[in-house]
Amino acid sequence: MKYTEGSAIRDTKAPAGPIEERWEKRKFGAKLVNPANKRKLNVIVVGTGLAGGSAAATLGELGYNVKSFCYQDTPRRAHSIAAQGGINAAKNYRGDGDSIYRLFYDTVKGGDFRARESNVYRLAQVSVNIIDQAVAQGVPFAREYGGLLDTRSFGGAQVSRTFYARGQTGQQLLLGAYQALERQIAAGTVEMHTRHEMLDLIVADGRARGVIVRDMVTGEIERHLADAVVLATGGYGNVFFLSTNAKGCNTTAIWRAHERGAYFANPCYTQIHPTCIPVSGEYQSKLTLMSESLRNDGRVWVPLRKNDERAPGDIPEEERDYYLERIYPAFGNLVPRDIASRAAKNVCDEGRGVGPGGLGVYLDFRDAINRLGRDAVEKKYGNLFEMYERITGENPYDVPMRIYPAVHYTMGGLWVDYDLQSTIPGLFVVGEANFSDHGANRLGASALMQGLADGYFVLPTTIGDYLAAGPFGDVDDEAVAEAEIRVRAKIDRLMSVNGTRTPDSFHRELGKLMWDYCGMERTEESLRKALERIPELREEFWQNVKVSGTAEELNQVLEKAGRVADFFDLAELMCLDALIRTESCGGHFRAESQDADGEALRDDEHFAHVSAWEFGGEDGPVLHKEALEYEYVKMTQRSYK
Repeated sequence: MKYTEGSAIRDTKAPAGPIEERWEKRKFGAKLVNPANKRKLNVIVVGTGLAGGSAAATLGELGYNVKSFCYQDTPRRAHSIAAQGGINAAKNYRGDGDSIYRLFYDTVKGGDFRARESNVYRLAQVSVNIIDQAVAQGVPFAREYGGLLDTRSFGGAQVSRTFYARGQTGQQLLLGAYQALERQIAAGTVEMHTRHEMLDLIVADGRARGVIVRDMVTGEIERHLADAVVLATGGYGNVFFLSTNAKGCNTTAIWRAHERGAYFANPCYTQIHPTCIPVSGEYQSKLTLMSESLRNDGRVWVPLRKNDERAPGDIPEEERDYYLERIYPAFGNLVPRDIASRAAKNVCDEGRGVGPGGLGVYLDFRDAINRLGRDAVEKKYGNLFEMYERITGENPYDVPMRIYPAVHYTMGGLWVDYDLQSTIPGLFVVGEANFSDHGANRLGASALMQGLADGYFVLPTTIGDYLAAGPFGDVDDEAVAEAEIRVRAKIDRLMSVNGTRTPDSFHRELGKLMWDYCGMERTEESLRKALERIPELREEFWQNVKVSGTAEELNQVLEKAGRVADFFDLAELMCLDALIRTESCGGHFRAESQDADGEALRDDEHFAHVSAWEFGGEDGPVLHKEALEYEYVKMTQRSYK
């Protein structure tokens, strides 16, 4: 895949000065929109997860006219509901040394020094407000005996800063945002459109001015216009087919924005979560995450000897290897996700894995049950244990869980500036759909933090700076018509192929290719193989995909086909980005770049930058680099030992 290198890119919205003052400085410098003018302005928000739901609710409460879109039958089904373990905040309720600066430092270090300092510090600052907001909404966080909010530890931190609601934190936070959203729907400030999928972005006079959507029940193609568009459509982990994401999660919205001019940043940064239930067979269509919170009390181990087929209870203590505790004594089982995942892969590659195919390690609660009692463990993790038993048929109170790494989160996404605005004026991107806060690896419990920070606190301030110049007048009819023609042409093309293979079969093949060649470990050879095979598979897709039914009705096969088509294009850019970045950092592990201990080896001289890709069509993408500068954190080789 050919590409060219373009001019450097820079975030012009990030303020200078002391880092602890930058967000306040930006808030004060942002233009305001008076209440009467807000009623004249229209904003479209695509996605109703934590980022999109909180953004739409807050913008509606501020007085803007908001249209909210989701492809589910209710905003409550957004994938944020699947988050389990918790949400980070620098409250220091435990008095264990936490602070805004420590959360900032842990996040920059956890992301392997590939995130912006200004964005991450703002995230740490805003985190303390999120908890207060959620409590006021009635989110039932766990509490200690005396009634104070409880916290627990997560990977990459040596303090307890993670607030939680058993293993249902995402669900409870989403219900809080959903209630706020429904209140604005009832007030008439938000107009809700469920079962609608965004298929294109309308760009007129250089600004994002609306979306083309398909009514997924009737098949009708609709056009919706606004003064600004907000994308909150999540990540693209389902490019791997098997992931912890919901089956509906896709890349279509952000990829379409990319085709219209929004730069795509760091697509190769994908996170492999170490605590997933292993694959059980070819029939499987998704994977199930077991919360990282389980690593607070569960101990990870494998047998010392290879190909040991004894039951875990028959393996004595002296013949077990608690490898995370052995290799990383300072952090133990709570090392960051990328490190824990690679360590699990390494012991399985040595032949010491457990379960079918040797692709698993034990997560054992025996010691925690003996120390705390079964009742205490059940209060903390009961619903997670129940979920595990329902899926595997094994009782984790009696036998250790079996876990193995799987695709979970994507740190890459659309490039945005400090205001969360993309390279298309008027197009804002929040939550996992943007790239801004996590660098090359996200720390556990930081996704919910970023989504709610963006939606409740950051976007409502920064979007006003843009909208202060609006309303932006009528939208050019030709621009709207062109976008609608593109959507109809793609649907017609998909319907007309009439081949012999289902979209799912192509998706499964693409996903395996991506996992094998651009998964937990990448090499130049594997990436070049992927870049040869992806165009061939894409060509076969357009010649042999079978889309049954019609476009003028509920048609889930058509929905899948459109999403898989976009995954092909994204997969190619991911592999190109991974090929060019010859260093290892965070979740991007190039086998050619590791130290003597097998840890990721960065190349700060050549790669201390964000890779922001401009869509180039047939001429290939154009690479723009944003230099990463560190004033407050020294770039060092990460160590969790």
